[in-house]
Order: sequence, then C-alpha cells, then structure tokens
Amino acid sequence: MLPEIIENSEDLASLTNQAMNARYIAIDTEFIWERTYYPIPAIIQIGFSAQECYVIDYTKIKDFSIFGKVLENSNVEKILHDAIQDLSILVRITGSYPCNIFDTQRAAGFIGQSSSISLSNLLKYTIGIHLSKTETRTNWLKRPLSKRQIDYALNDVRYLPRLRNTILEKVNKNGHRSWLLEEQKEYDNPNRYKDKDAYSRLHRIKGTKQLTSKELAILFELIDWREKEAQEINIPREHIISDKTLILLAKLKSKRITNSKDFTERKNRLYGNKIIQAIHKALTTPPDQWPEKCHSSVDDTTINARIDFIVACIKGKCIANEIDPALIASRLEITEFVKGFHENSLNNSQLSHGWRKTFIGDVIKKVLVGKHSVCLNPSTGLPQINNNDTN
Repeated sequence: MLPEIIENSEDLASLTNQAMNARYIAIDTEFIWERTYYPIPAIIQIGFSAQECYVIDYTKIKDFSIFGKVLENSNVEKILHDAIQDLSILVRITGSYPCNIFDTQRAAGFIGQSSSISLSNLLKYTIGIHLSKTETRTNWLKRPLSKRQIDYALNDVRYLPRLRNTILEKVNKNGHRSWLLEEQKEYDNPNRYKDKDAYSRLHRIKGTKQLTSKELAILFELIDWREKEAQEINIPREHIISDKTLILLAKLKSKRITNSKDFTERKNRLYGNKIIQAIHKALTTPPDQWPEKCHSSVDDTTINARIDFIVACIKGKCIANEIDPALIASRLEITEFVKGFHENSLNNSQLSHGWRKTFIGDVIKKVLVGKHSVCLNPSTGLPQINNNDTN
C-alpha cells in the first residue's frame, strides 16, 4: 500500500503504474513563482477518488520523467482545474506532452459559470462542497510539510472526479457536450506548452501602436533577446529590463543607451553589449522583413460602436445559452474579427472555426451585413438576434 506522501522513486513508479491503469486521475501542483522565469515545483497532488489521494514531494524526487507516461497516455483522462499552468510545469519536469485533458475551470464556462472561476467557488456552486483556503500564501518549499498543508493540498484533487462527472451531466442536459470536448482537445496541442516567442509578445506591449515598422523591428529583436536571456538565467523578464525601457530603446533607433531608474549602470554592464547587438541586428534586417505596422481600412470613428454592438450580441446569446462570453473571445479578438470582416481577412480568427463559428461566428457575419438584427427580448431583458434574411 502506498504512503500518502510519495518521497522516493520506487513509490513514484508504483503510483505511475496505478495511474496508467486508471480511467481518469485528478492532478494539481503547488509551486513558488516569485523571483524566477519558470515556476519552482514543490509538490504534485494525484487523486483517484475522494478516498484515495496522494502528495508527491517533488523536492525529494530526483527524476520525475517516469510520470510523463501518464501525461502521454490517451486512455487516461487527466482532470485539472485551471489546467494550463499545471500542465506547463509537468511538461517541463517530465519532458512529455499531455493529452486527454479535462479542465474543470474551462468546462465551467459551458454550464453557465465563469470560465475563470476558482475551484472553491465551483465546488460550492455545483456540488455544495466548501473548501478551506487557509494555505493560499504558504511556503510549499519549506519542509517538513504540516498536516494542514497536506490536507489543503489533497482537497484540491479530492473532489475533481466528482466535479468532472457533475459537469458532464449538466452539459449532456444543455446540449454543449460536443463543444466542451472540442474545447478540451486544445490542451492536446504541444505548442501551448512551449516558451513564447517574440512575435507572440510584440503587440502585447503597451505603446506599440505608435511605433513605425523600423521601431517595431528593433522592439522585436529586443523582446527576443530579453526572453531568451530570462529563460537562460531563470529570472522574470521584467527584472532584466522593463517593457517601458524596451519601447524607449526602440524609439532611439541608435546604439546610445542612457542610464535610467530602470536601466542602471549595473544593468548596462550586464546587458549593454547584448542590447546593442539586438538593435544592430534589427537595423541591418531588410525592410521587407520588418514587422508590419497595424493599419485598418475601417473608419476609427465607427469601429468602436460596431465592436460594442457585437459584444452585446455575443453576451446576449451566451447568457441565454449558459455559455460564458469569455469563452468566445476577448474584446481584442472581437475587434480583430470585426476589422478582419471588413478587410476579408478572417482565416486566423477563432470565431471562424469550430464550435465558436457554429454558435456565434456565422451569426456575427450576418449581423455585420444587416441580414440579422438585434433587439431586446422583453421576457429576458437580454439582446436577442433576429433573422432578417428573407432569401
């Protein structure tokens, strides 16, 4: 019989073998993430049922790669809450990519709850379980673990199988099961767990809209350098150089680096030559390879009104159908969809694919050309989409 706390490779191997033969298992992690680029894992919790749960003390396990067999096993469903962070940690420490994931937080968005709801609130609203959250600020790397810490950690997986079954019962009733399963398939994509590249961060930095293409090229190379530097020495990217300073350096368009509150003499000594090299690389890159500055053929005086209108359409249809509007798209994604519709460039929009296209994407397109209209439903008070297309 396995001990409640797994502290050696032999017990980990036994637990892994048991998990390989399970229909589903619950997984959670506890970690510290304050002064490093990557989270520092402390424990991994595994649950087979409310009565059978384990804590793996990662600090005492030399090689965790064996558990990668469970992540990769398509016959074993892995149940997590707010899965992406935990899975990213597990990918990093096992070297294996996951499949067959059930994220209870994401799934909550298909039963009328928020898709960013906490586990404690979801358990309370769906199955009446109240979790104590006394250890939210605990130091999970400190040893020995207290009984309170262990109980708290185990409760994070203890009820996940029951919660998963309750959610599936509800989506079977409201007709969203196929959409939920399609959404959960996104966790099977290995690209979700790879380190972000410079392009994925380029336009997320505040102030990029005012930059020229040349300045964007410089910013891209600086972001690329900073990300790789942060990964290599494992410190937060902002501890190297701030977004604000990156924008300033991009605007300078030169090798001149001046001291500031953020970019001290010490940082200049550490990173100055590397920054100069990144700027030089950008300035010697052919202009046709520079990032494109965002342009829109849509009149900016009317685009926000259209976006607000479409947001209202989405909210009304989602609330009426027990779907969290946040699952559909962010305001930025809706903005890009509306602009892309007028510029005939919708191929990359998630609203043009899968269950989102079926549920709302095609409807939005008809609203934008006047084939559908929106009014308030007097019974529900929600925006309601009407079909005006007589063809």
